[in-house]
Amino acid sequence: MSPKLRRVTGKELIKALRKAGFEVKRQRGSHVHMKREQDGKRLTVPVHAGQVIPIGTLRAILRDAGITSKEFEKLLE
Repeated sequence: MSPKLRRVTGKELIKALRKAGFEVKRQRGSHVHMKREQDGKRLTVPVHAGQVIPIGTLRAILRDAGITSKEFEKLLE
């Protein structure tokens, strides 16, 4: 069983993903599109002012990024 994920906002998630090598490529409305050049992975992060990202959405983004929950906790520090 994986450890419980910390609830984060879109801005906090983007900050952590930048530490993991992702760059913001563009934003359309409330969705930020990110890409990691070294492997070409692309992600879309919802950014709604002051709202936390639903846990299922967060898990899907981390899975697509290839980041474990332990690695994610370290990126948030």
